[in-house]
Amino acid sequence: MEKFKSITSNVMPVPMKDVDTDLIIPAQFLTSISRDGYGANLFMRLRENDKNFPMNLDKYKGAQILLVDSNFGCGSSREHAVWALAGAGFKVVISKSFADIFYNNSAKNGLLLVTLAPEIVDKWLERAKTEVFELTVDLENQTVTTPWGETAKFEYDSFRKHCLINGLDDIDYIRSFDADVSKFREEQKKNQRFSLLTEAK
Repeated sequence: MEKFKSITSNVMPVPMKDVDTDLIIPAQFLTSISRDGYGANLFMRLRENDKNFPMNLDKYKGAQILLVDSNFGCGSSREHAVWALAGAGFKVVISKSFADIFYNNSAKNGLLLVTLAPEIVDKWLERAKTEVFELTVDLENQTVTTPWGETAKFEYDSFRKHCLINGLDDIDYIRSFDADVSKFREEQKKNQRFSLLTEAK
């Protein structure tokens, strides 16, 4: 998993509430257990129904930060929704709130979800309707900063923060203790051999 510390990118706004996982990646595209390829069909239903949907506009191409309204990622628990966002190049999603399962799936797949106060999100979404702007998201300091000098703090789970900053998924995190486990096993073997020698005497 890629390490995450800080990112500065254009923002792509999707000013919609209750965007569920079926809108993020429609069910007809869930054709593979691999994580690859889902990005091409991100928000496909919305893109097909609205030529002015942000993903259809050149000015938002390359954006790595998605700015949405509230309850993003609700609906079914499909992990493919996270794979689609990551596959389309998004590294951060900023919202007023997220669905719990989607939040956990994102953390495990290296996608940073940032929850900010509704008044901040509303202000930035309104601004994004008329202009393209950048945000800097700093996970180490847990801040989001605007080009005009506004900084917002966000809360984030310390364990997940450690994993994202060090590029560790759950398996990588467990394997990071391989040396400690090996040392413990060697100590156990030494103790067992010592016990056998003592008993033999």
